[in-house]
Amino acid sequence: MGKVMIIGAGGVGRVVAHKCAQVPESFNEIMLASRNLSKCEKIKAEIKERTGRDIEVAKVDADNVSDLVSLIKRFGPDIVVNVALPYQDLKIMDACLEAGVNYIDTANYEPPDVAHFEYSWQWAYQERFKQKGLMAVLGSGFDPGVSNVFCAYAQKNLFDEINYIDILDCNAGNHGHPFATNFNPEINIREVTQVVKYWENGRWVETPPILDPKSVHFGFDYPVVGTKESYLLYHEELESLVRNIKGLKRIRFWMTFSENYLTHLRVLQNIGMTRIDSVNYDGVDVVPIKFLKALLPDPATLGTNYTGKTVIGNVMTGLKDGKTRSVYIYNVCDHSESFREVGAQAVSYTTGVPAMICALMVMKGIWKGKGVFNMEQLDPDPFMEALNKHGLPWKQVEFSGELPK
Repeated sequence: MGKVMIIGAGGVGRVVAHKCAQVPESFNEIMLASRNLSKCEKIKAEIKERTGRDIEVAKVDADNVSDLVSLIKRFGPDIVVNVALPYQDLKIMDACLEAGVNYIDTANYEPPDVAHFEYSWQWAYQERFKQKGLMAVLGSGFDPGVSNVFCAYAQKNLFDEINYIDILDCNAGNHGHPFATNFNPEINIREVTQVVKYWENGRWVETPPILDPKSVHFGFDYPVVGTKESYLLYHEELESLVRNIKGLKRIRFWMTFSENYLTHLRVLQNIGMTRIDSVNYDGVDVVPIKFLKALLPDPATLGTNYTGKTVIGNVMTGLKDGKTRSVYIYNVCDHSESFREVGAQAVSYTTGVPAMICALMVMKGIWKGKGVFNMEQLDPDPFMEALNKHGLPWKQVEFSGELPK
């Protein structure tokens, strides 16, 4: 039995807290902390109603290392699960080092003033965590996270070497709003408006952003939901997987976007509402994307009327016993079922459940290590088993479909 502290009370934080509360034999004490204490209190009440369990809540500024350290030391968790903003990753890692506690997050660090994300800032913590005898696990959501574990599972159990990986993320749901993002609008929009890149034959290849008429996309026939237009997009797990999957010749990431979403986003970008620099309006400096975030629906509230499903998985092609093989491992998650269980839509659910499982793996000593790790560096088998147990069952099929060359 152990103690877990969750930092961040958005949609994913709600899921992590609910799922931890469902496993009392492992998480005997839970604290949910956020800058917004009222959100924490609401989630606490929901958990009490659904499970009968009491959790602790606290107000904390995740940008203030000394505040974080004080709270961590007061509560004394075995592990901290960071589901706050990616801008705050390094501060929370610093606090965990000072307080002497293991660390988990779901998204890699992004500097606030540049729309750019990579693991270098967090990989630089390797020796500090190692010297402290602590473990930090990066990117423990679905993608990154489960997508990494699918690769590790395939490398361990299905292939002698994997040559090609395509990660395909489909949200075939409908939230009923004219325009909304499924997670933090600021982070989401920064991610999808960047130049795209994928890795092939030892180098990174750039292609136009998804809003560009020359963007790379194709129709993929997803299980259950059918054919959806899927756009080539850069995603952070590619950076670690190229280091850790042997025999890799190419890896790409694809995500579905509706034409409605793309049209809204093009207009917003054209009029400057996606800018991340400040604009002076009537004597006040305003960052357009932050103002836009305040206008858009809170992703944590989307679950109420959300219908449809997400389908996320990996198509992997490589060699087994000298023969070419292609395997597709994927999960299907239902928005309305996720909401009935934990009060959150499937995008939050598919991120929060793996984070809870990762915490479980580390806290129980199933995953052990000193330093900073990406998910594919750890034993995939117990994690894959836990996915089936805790709400994200996966399927494995031989793949015979078509992917772009």
